[in-house]
Amino acid sequence: MRTTVVVIGAGHAGLAMSRCLTERSVDHLVLERGEVANSWRTERWDSLRLLTPNWQSRLPGYGYTGSDPDGYRSMLETVRYIEGYARAIEAPVHIRTRVVSVRASTGGYTVFTDRGIWDCEAVVVATGACNIPNVPKLAGAVPGSVRTLTPFQYKRPGELDSGGELDSGGVLVVGASATGVQVAEEIRRSGREVTLSVGEHVRVPRMYRERDIQWWMDASGVLGESYEQVDKVDRARDLPSLQLMGSDDRRNVDLNALTDQGVQVVGRLAGIRDGSAQFSGSLANMATLADLKMNRLLDHIDEWAEETGVADEVPPPHRFEPTRIEERPRLSLDLIDGSITTIVWATGFRPDHSWLDVPVFDRRGRIRHDGGVVDAPGLYLIGMPMLRTRRSSLIDGAGDDARVLSAHLMDMLDRSSARHTRVAV
Repeated sequence: MRTTVVVIGAGHAGLAMSRCLTERSVDHLVLERGEVANSWRTERWDSLRLLTPNWQSRLPGYGYTGSDPDGYRSMLETVRYIEGYARAIEAPVHIRTRVVSVRASTGGYTVFTDRGIWDCEAVVVATGACNIPNVPKLAGAVPGSVRTLTPFQYKRPGELDSGGELDSGGVLVVGASATGVQVAEEIRRSGREVTLSVGEHVRVPRMYRERDIQWWMDASGVLGESYEQVDKVDRARDLPSLQLMGSDDRRNVDLNALTDQGVQVVGRLAGIRDGSAQFSGSLANMATLADLKMNRLLDHIDEWAEETGVADEVPPPHRFEPTRIEERPRLSLDLIDGSITTIVWATGFRPDHSWLDVPVFDRRGRIRHDGGVVDAPGLYLIGMPMLRTRRSSLIDGAGDDARVLSAHLMDMLDRSSARHTRVAV
């Protein structure tokens, strides 16, 4: 079978690319291993909501039309939204089609799947950044009596009970980005004792001067900052996700809020030895750095608000209480005495490109690319953090990236066609 372009992944990024290719009359198909929005459907916990307001789910030719633009979608609502988008744009999606291998071939690429083989001139990788939980190697030293879960396995606090009986033991959540703080809060609200291990993190308020922090970052240009404007783009692409959650009361989930709820905050998990978890002593420094960066962001927002006149429409600037850290945070935690019965590894994710049999990986195993244009003719990447701008990792960023990359892809096809025409003549 043959087509011009194969898009791999039918999430929001792959569908945005499909829409842009359709607008350019480029023959293509979208391959999806499961159903449309498969990751949103199968790899999230029950209570999770989007970190961005509903109005911010803007895709090419599609936007929010409901009555709650400032609310936050549940996962079921997100799946329905993306499914609705696929139907609206009539995306040529082949569901339940798993890609086994992509290889370079004469004139482009050959895509091998469990339901057939396609030859094409270009491939767009839209499989996302969060395919595999990034569990540290030290997890192998966890005592066998302690249950361990990744965010893909965690669904709700009640499922932490083992053997059908109430397990009242404590939970250690490792990682304090968006996933870690949300899971820690939910488990703590269920009545369990929770310890949160904190490394580098990005603290921001949910609301500032009566507007959502995402509104401020969008309007003031923070989310539009290009990868070409950033001094260390690799560093920017590795930044932890914001300490945010979507909730009806728009509450904060920073370390202060969690401490007030009874979560014990400790430093980065540095090792596990003789059944004891060892924590770094750098917690206070990490918190101070996060506070500093948050205040720099708020300074930028305030300056922009003054320059544009928005400051006249909102309450005056204010600052938040510095992160409160115990004078002597604990440096170890016994994992054998029964006080901790579960560990949740909220330590990030990594993409799965094991099926991509093209030599485009750097020494860290990541695809080499320039703003989504991969280091191989006709190969493109979309839906990754800081791909082209800071909003690239959001649903809201897929459209802009797809427009630029589809234009580049179209130019590549035109140049290829022109070369073939000259050869034929």
